Amino acid sequence: MFDLEDTVVPDRKPAARETVREALADVVPADPEICVRVNPVDEGAPEDIAVALAGPAPDSVMLPKVTSAADVGRLAALLPDVGVDCPVLALAESAAGILAAPAIAAHEAVMALIFGAADLAGDIGATRTTDGEGVADARQRVVLAARAAGVTPIGTHYPDYTDDAGLRAETERAVQLGYDGKLAIHPAQATVINEVFTPSDERVAWARRILAAREASDTGVFVVDGEMVDAPQIRQAKRVLARVRAGED
Repeated sequence: MFDLEDTVVPDRKPAARETVREALADVVPADPEICVRVNPVDEGAPEDIAVALAGPAPDSVMLPKVTSAADVGRLAALLPDVGVDCPVLALAESAAGILAAPAIAAHEAVMALIFGAADLAGDIGATRTTDGEGVADARQRVVLAARAAGVTPIGTHYPDYTDDAGLRAETERAVQLGYDGKLAIHPAQATVINEVFTPSDERVAWARRILAAREASDTGVFVVDGEMVDAPQIRQAKRVLARVRAGED
């Protein structure tokens, strides 16, 4: 992901836009997955799109500090001006954004809804702790909104890129809550995140037993490993195997 927002000081943003446009020209032919995080719609997104996306297009655009579905609509309306047709990854990282998460996730341009804990904590005056208690309710709301809209929920980044144990624990919590992915703030975090989101051999075997038993059963409820199984476990088993296939891809 190329970032034009928080990592770029204001007086360097014009130069950063040119740099991103040049970088896209270099890397897009190699066909990696590329995302560009622009500035909020009222704080530079039009200029970002007009300059940085004037050449080869990324696979997606990340919009930070989204407070409503209208924000997404305004961004999406700008993309055709430079010939870009790609989905939006919407960052819900304020009180307004969390409360509007269902409408944001339901916008037709949105492919993923992302939880931003750091900005949210600052917005509501919470303390961001290792257990995430101060923003726990908002964290779950993002998953619910994304699932209801049929888009991908992505978890917040873990700020200490030298703390693999803390990253692993927080990523495991994201999996438990229902997230499909997690932001990385440093390339060193990617290995741990991918490991945690990849189902274990035991979990994959469980999923295959569930689906095999469903095929063999002529009823809606059956028993696997001493457990009564019906539609919820079947959905979970399908999700496990889908994640395995996604990892292989």
